Amino acid sequence: MKRSGAILLLALGAILGIVTPALADGAQAGADIHVAQTLGGRDLTVIIRRVAEVPGPVHVDVVTHAGSPAGEITLTARAAGAQTSTTKVVLGEKPGFYSGVLAIDRPGPWELAVDEATIPFVVPALVASPWENATFGGFIAAGVLLFLALLFAVFGKPGLALVPTAGMVAAIAVAATAALLSPGIPPVAAPGTQLDPTFDNVNDPYQRTSIVDFSRPPVNLVPSMSGSDLVLSLTDGSGRPVDDLLVHDSAFVHLVVVSPAGNLRHLHPIRTAPGEYRVRLQSPEQGTHAIAAEIARRGGGVQLLRSQVDVTGGTAVRNDGKAELATEIREAGRPSTITAGFGVKDLQPWLGMLGHMIVVGPVTDKPANAPIWAHVHSMIPPAPGMPDKPDESVAAYGPNVPFTYSFPLPGKYLVWIQVERDYSIITVPTVVEVPAKGVAEK
Repeated sequence: MKRSGAILLLALGAILGIVTPALADGAQAGADIHVAQTLGGRDLTVIIRRVAEVPGPVHVDVVTHAGSPAGEITLTARAAGAQTSTTKVVLGEKPGFYSGVLAIDRPGPWELAVDEATIPFVVPALVASPWENATFGGFIAAGVLLFLALLFAVFGKPGLALVPTAGMVAAIAVAATAALLSPGIPPVAAPGTQLDPTFDNVNDPYQRTSIVDFSRPPVNLVPSMSGSDLVLSLTDGSGRPVDDLLVHDSAFVHLVVVSPAGNLRHLHPIRTAPGEYRVRLQSPEQGTHAIAAEIARRGGGVQLLRSQVDVTGGTAVRNDGKAELATEIREAGRPSTITAGFGVKDLQPWLGMLGHMIVVGPVTDKPANAPIWAHVHSMIPPAPGMPDKPDESVAAYGPNVPFTYSFPLPGKYLVWIQVERDYSIITVPTVVEVPAKGVAEK
């Protein structure tokens, strides 16, 4: 009896030794943050790499594009309004990746300054998830109970040994269940995406105790010109500055500016103060420019803000990219397809997508009066051996970039297709005629 009980306990101990707890989906240490920035005369992508430990380093990559001048920029990390780390990054003549390293000494809300631009981001604390605690805690408890059971068995008290043995079996069951189920449990949302990034949910994102409604009212957009800079003032219904924008498709603000002649600028204003974003218009043509700002507010979803601004002096931007366009334009309200063929297989992701299509229409006089403005994406196709979310260093896509969109109304639409190649943004303009419902397709 004693011998069989000891063998049973040893067998359970062997199981305990060979069972390895699965890596649970614990608190997310954050992910890479990609933020497009039109900083003066430079079009940049700032990549804040995920923070692996706190305190520790944070690596920042600055991606330059064709036409961006060389020079030096200053990166500064601030927390609680105090500067904690700074470094210089020298940008070369050749477009591509340039890196800097800053120091992070605490979890919580942070701000990265890139010259005069400021990028808010959150560093979550590294905490174990409840199911991770259950996995490791269960196995630790099972080990302690196994030791107790062996002691009782050795000292000739098999009856008492059954109590820790039963507890050990229960502990192993809890640990194994948590380990098996943890890969299927979705990770908790990072602080600052659903709730405001407060001290509590930054340091323990699993304690979601707040019952406050964090929905946000619509945003008001007031544009103005300050020299050659277009200034966007964002306020809500209370008149307070809107300073809770989320990074949406790799930017805080996707700004589309259409000139009186129908030329497009796709820009990404920098944050210069709470509720204030600024972008430089390089040599804009004179006249009234239509603008549309796509934003995502925490708790408020994606919003498209439209307005217009008068500009004096300058010359027109050129949208002169070339592509072979294959179109299947159906009647209004039905899905149409536009495929741009670039004849190359080295296109790069831009703003997390293979391509972008800007749609404005139906146009009868001025683009500013068009009722429909849309921003359509061509997704990055999955490919063996390629990362799930490639950055701009991966030049392996094309030649075709397809788009699907249902034009809501019949009429003439201005369409621009944008892709990236050799760190240069190619803009292909075209005009689409959409027939009315009941009209035969052409």
